[in-house]
Amino acid sequence: MRKIALVTDSTSDLTEDVRTLHDIHVIPMKLRFADEEFTDGTLSSEDFYRRLAEEKVLPKTSQPSPEEFGQLYSRLLEEYQEIISIHISSGLSGTLNAAYLAKEKLATDSIHVVDSKSISLGLGLLVMEAARLIKEGIKITGILERLAKARENLETLFTLNTLEYLQKGGRIGKVNSLAGTILNIKPVIRVGDDGIYHSFAMARGQDRAINCIIKAFQRLVAGRKDARLAVAHSAALEVGKYLKEALENAIQIPVSIFTQVGPVIGAHTGPGTVGAALLFE
Repeated sequence: MRKIALVTDSTSDLTEDVRTLHDIHVIPMKLRFADEEFTDGTLSSEDFYRRLAEEKVLPKTSQPSPEEFGQLYSRLLEEYQEIISIHISSGLSGTLNAAYLAKEKLATDSIHVVDSKSISLGLGLLVMEAARLIKEGIKITGILERLAKARENLETLFTLNTLEYLQKGGRIGKVNSLAGTILNIKPVIRVGDDGIYHSFAMARGQDRAINCIIKAFQRLVAGRKDARLAVAHSAALEVGKYLKEALENAIQIPVSIFTQVGPVIGAHTGPGTVGAALLFE
């Protein structure tokens, strides 16, 4: 059986324990505060959100270079016969293109680059699905086919305190830019099938926005028990816990991943963001 390596980027927001357990190789994104650059993972989420509140200018983010991808791929191909590399939506980042360029330079058919068309926990769930299929011994063609199907059955919804960060970071997508300018209106945002942000709903207050996410997931699950659920927050632990418990009670599926959104995604969504991703068959 051909040995398969699994690669993703740090926007998947998978914890170190999960990455180690499932042998997931992570290529880091970069974050820059003024003249100070950090590789994702070297600045803790807690320190990042503190600095985000203190700094007058929003941080900049950047993807790994093709050279960095090439170095990782070359190293992995010394031990593995195939690589599956799953990354943040090409509609939100140039990361996927950098991976393709590295593959082209290495001139090999053993690297399989996959556009998750999602972010954060949505990407993380897809990577976890790939890890499960690899452990089951599924052949590479079968894994890629099942990932394509899983991607169609992936839903990611989140609500923001403000659209300021998405607007200034140029990641607004097709979200209604008026949302959030009206008093206490909280946007609920969906990562669309095209891999960019879309307005899903607008709610007066965070509680109603969270309830909107819960009801949407209830409709999606419709009695199924074979779904996997993930919840994340950005500097909003108590609200994140509330969403986790409310979702588990509402759809009777345990949360498999609960984490804080990392600095690169957090730079574009801001503090107070809470959301969930659901992968169902």
